[in-house]
Amino acid sequence: MEVLTIFTPTYNRAYTLHKCYESLKRQTNKNFIWLIIDDGSTDNTREIVYKWIDAEEVKIKYHYQNNQGMHGAHNTAYELIDTELNVCIDSDDYMADDAVEKIIRFWNKYGSKNYAGIIGLDATPKGDIIGSKMPDGIKESTLSNLYGIYRVKGDKKLVYRSELTKSTPPYPLFQGEKYCPLSYKYILIDQQFPLLIMNEVLCLVEYLPDGSSMNIINQYKKNPKGFSFFRKVAMQYAPTFKDRFRESIHYVSSNIMIKNISFLFESPRKLTTLMSVPFGIALYLYIQSTNKNTVFKNP
Repeated sequence: MEVLTIFTPTYNRAYTLHKCYESLKRQTNKNFIWLIIDDGSTDNTREIVYKWIDAEEVKIKYHYQNNQGMHGAHNTAYELIDTELNVCIDSDDYMADDAVEKIIRFWNKYGSKNYAGIIGLDATPKGDIIGSKMPDGIKESTLSNLYGIYRVKGDKKLVYRSELTKSTPPYPLFQGEKYCPLSYKYILIDQQFPLLIMNEVLCLVEYLPDGSSMNIINQYKKNPKGFSFFRKVAMQYAPTFKDRFRESIHYVSSNIMIKNISFLFESPRKLTTLMSVPFGIALYLYIQSTNKNTVFKNP
């Protein structure tokens, strides 16, 4: 039986999804399933995927659903996954040729019920590490502490035990919105177990113009309820005051957008939220006035 599910949420990405498929054909260990969650695509994604299924070079499961947004596709994936481990590879990314082999070998050697999974590295197609490597000399850490305490930077690749991604509460779906930060579940899992650190490149990342990273300011504008929900969780479990204060600023900004006058009473960190109000107002005004799509710097 397969140990790993690689799942890919996709929406109208037929033009780039083949990169992930080709990388999975090249894997040195084939002990995986590729689960494709088609989140309401209107292009020829279905036809392409069925050709790949017929080719039988990669074990593929395909699931189509009405469009719910990235987090809704993740909810569905976590319901369908039945392997011990899972990892998300976005539709504009692809795996290093030996990634599956590295994951399974590392987990067989070090993994146990005492760990949430593995955290590895993302890199550009040229091989440059996204952000920074993780610190040497530590075997394990929560994701929150890696960023908050160890000051690790950049996206990382998360391989989770499926038991945990299934048992933590799903991402909420808000009417009229299509995005809730995926870190919501990661923060909840952080409260249970740390991740094993593996400073190895697992995924090659391309930040395309139509991706979430390159449109994060638009995401703030379009999905304030989802962001407000997430910021409450992030505030509650933030590892440092600096992180808690930053989340509070964003929380205030999102609640101004939805005209929620009760935001202070609903905050899990009321004093921090009160202190952040002027900065939250400033952030709200900036988001509403800027022509930028992102604050992200493409490596």
